[in-house]
Amino acid sequence: MWIADGWNDYEVLDTSAGEKLERWGDYILVRPDPQVIWNTPHKVREWKQKNGHYHRSNKGGGQWEFFDLPEQWEISYGNLKFHLKPFHFKHTGLFPEQAVNWEWSGNLIREAKKKNPGKEIKVLNLFAYTGGATVACADAGAAVTHVDASKGMVTWAKENAAASGLANAPIRYLVDDCVKFVEREIRRGNHYDAIIMDPPSYGRGPKGEIWKIEEKIFPLVQLCTKVLADKPLFFLINSYTTGLQPAVLSYMLNLELKSRFGGTVEADEIGLPVRGKQGLVLPCGASGRWSRKERE
Repeated sequence: MWIADGWNDYEVLDTSAGEKLERWGDYILVRPDPQVIWNTPHKVREWKQKNGHYHRSNKGGGQWEFFDLPEQWEISYGNLKFHLKPFHFKHTGLFPEQAVNWEWSGNLIREAKKKNPGKEIKVLNLFAYTGGATVACADAGAAVTHVDASKGMVTWAKENAAASGLANAPIRYLVDDCVKFVEREIRRGNHYDAIIMDPPSYGRGPKGEIWKIEEKIFPLVQLCTKVLADKPLFFLINSYTTGLQPAVLSYMLNLELKSRFGGTVEADEIGLPVRGKQGLVLPCGASGRWSRKERE
């Protein structure tokens, strides 16, 4: 498992009865987590010091209950800064487990820039949400095209870039359907050195287009290979808890990337360590990675 253990401003404090207790900077949140199927005593004191609690409804969805929580606050990860705010369906605007992929992609970009400082490295970030991967890649020196169907998420991503000192970085923000955008890029003849995709298990585009990951992901991977440069740097697919298993991600990347470009394919679960419980890691989905580098 790839574990996001480099955080100072975030940690999982405890888990019990379908919920996780988290520290986001100075604030404590309790949120549902479908992986937490065990029921253990609430011995960690922060269970009684929570600033916000998202309650799942038996009818679907749910709602927040707040105890002295600001409308927005900020946390940092290295040079990166992120604005947080609780909004619908339990989210805060950031998936902290993705820090393992920010590190991986950022390191590949930095290595490539070191070998060829004059070369522009172009990254396409699809389903880019609030821009965690976007700011990580831009901070490493890449030019990023950030695509998401939600105007609100794209605005939020711009705020995160500005907070991270990247307001003037070469980031292009687009509110668009990801599949249709890639199709247009193929027609335009545009190419990218790296692609990141973070698709939802289910979603709708700006015009009501339905996205089901099990039906759409493989055709999209195939489509994306047509906008890759001749010698691409990396390709990353994320899949959340209810999504696809690591072996499925690996199979797709071997079929469409390694067979064409060589390089290395890896896939594994990603997770977050639980404070004070050595060896216990909360699973948070899976990632599949292809890179041009051969396995050492």
